[in-house]
Amino acid sequence: MIERLNLLYGAIQSDDRVLVVIHADPDAISSALALKRVLWRRVASVTIAHSNTIKRADNLAMIELLKIPIVSLRQVDPKTFTRRAIVDSQPPHYENLNGMEFDLIIDHHPLGGLDAPFIDVRPDYGATATIMTEYLRAAKIVPSRNLSTALFYGIKTDTNNFARQGQLEDMRAFRFLFPYTNKNLINKIENSEMTRAMLKYFQIALARFSILKGLASVHLGQVDNSDILVLLADFFMKVYEINQSLVTGIVRDHLIIILRTAGIRKDAGRLLSSAFGEFGSAGGHRTMARAEIPLANLDPRLLDKNGALERFIRKQIQNHWRPPKAES
Repeated sequence: MIERLNLLYGAIQSDDRVLVVIHADPDAISSALALKRVLWRRVASVTIAHSNTIKRADNLAMIELLKIPIVSLRQVDPKTFTRRAIVDSQPPHYENLNGMEFDLIIDHHPLGGLDAPFIDVRPDYGATATIMTEYLRAAKIVPSRNLSTALFYGIKTDTNNFARQGQLEDMRAFRFLFPYTNKNLINKIENSEMTRAMLKYFQIALARFSILKGLASVHLGQVDNSDILVLLADFFMKVYEINQSLVTGIVRDHLIIILRTAGIRKDAGRLLSSAFGEFGSAGGHRTMARAEIPLANLDPRLLDKNGALERFIRKQIQNHWRPPKAES
């Protein structure tokens, strides 16, 4: 890690103005905050910018309670920064990052075709927050209470309390951060899962969802943001009889597909990449995956006919992973 840290420092200069771009979630937010701390006094400034709209209540609570400085990417001009970094993601993952060049890439998702002066991608890690904790330790930085709490929560969420992908390094980072973490704030953030405006989507989903012998699926149509799709996909996985969940919806001009599995037989990331990669961005981990498809990339007839889009999604899934026939 000391060698990696020195390589990171070798990719920056003291007069650099660094922009750290994230698709905001607990792992990404905490990792960006940690990178800012690692670069403290080694560059002129560090700005954290989120490329997505932050509406999930837990993310908002995390930012507010831990006093995390973050702005929308729309509020800044990336060209005015001398260095650009991205953490907990990679440029090909999101269409709105197309054409933006990055100097630093730190992530734990499967490696895509990347080219940057500094790249640290570890797909076997459960969270990018774990990687950033290792950088802090290599730099002999004792994290502040807020930074430690953020990283602790980032690891906790991305490993689902180690029920999902995670390994010894994640546990070591978790143990290291534990004494410095504010447990009361963790509880408050965890209990802020949704806003009252999101409840209507639960009502719609419960009225529409179907089960294909363990696979719960529902298409919500137009939704305010993709966070509700993630919440619902995770919600269905809490039901005893369900071991896969597929929740889809349209956010502005994109079809969003969220897949969760127990990871016993099928790899969710590979499945969505195979089924929808040709239409947009798709991929993820064994138990959790996401696809984002511009509606312009789809046959317009899918949007005109009643139920045509849902049938298209099911057909693509079935062609690459044939689930059992639907229950009555």
